[in-house]
Amino acid sequence: MDVIALTGGIAAGKSTVAARLAEHGAIVIDADQLAREAVAPGSPGLAAVVERFGAAVLTDDGALDRAALGSIIFGDATERAALNAIVHPEVRRLYRAHVDRIAEADPDAIVIYDVPLLVEARAADEFALVVVAHAPAEVRVDRLVDLRGLDRASALARVQAQASDAERLALADVVIDTSGTLESTIEQVDALWRRLVADRAARTGVSDPSS
Repeated sequence: MDVIALTGGIAAGKSTVAARLAEHGAIVIDADQLAREAVAPGSPGLAAVVERFGAAVLTDDGALDRAALGSIIFGDATERAALNAIVHPEVRRLYRAHVDRIAEADPDAIVIYDVPLLVEARAADEFALVVVAHAPAEVRVDRLVDLRGLDRASALARVQAQASDAERLALADVVIDTSGTLESTIEQVDALWRRLVADRAARTGVSDPSS
């Protein structure tokens, strides 16, 4: 069973692409959800975070206080690297567990790994295909301002804190241009789905997602 990576910068429309693929029958694994699971109460990941950063990063009920942790790592590359060294291996472990369960249940499933930090944290060659949801950085800044209510300086900082457009596009096997209309994006995703189904049919003989 192959896994397709789906990545894109903040406000690039990646969630729209993932949702459409799920509508078609893909199984979507959400890296952000895995990251939350990695530091859930009682998890080894949370215990490691507390050991590294102290009990001040916990809420009164024992959950991770993300604001408190954010105040420590924001603007401090060393502290951020220390957190990543804890969370990323846990996310990888959880990801592998999900993939193994899916493969056991349906070895012909089309699996999408929705992973924002592919450039920053994963190796592209571990995936059968890399799909990039792409809108130019200036478009994404405008979206953060217009749709999420950020001021322009904050929006620009968030975009610049991630990998560049060029770095993401360099990894892409397929680019979904999300800078146009929603209808245009959906048309491109539907074409991608037809390709994925055709590729699977050629490999396994399974052509219908529900079969």
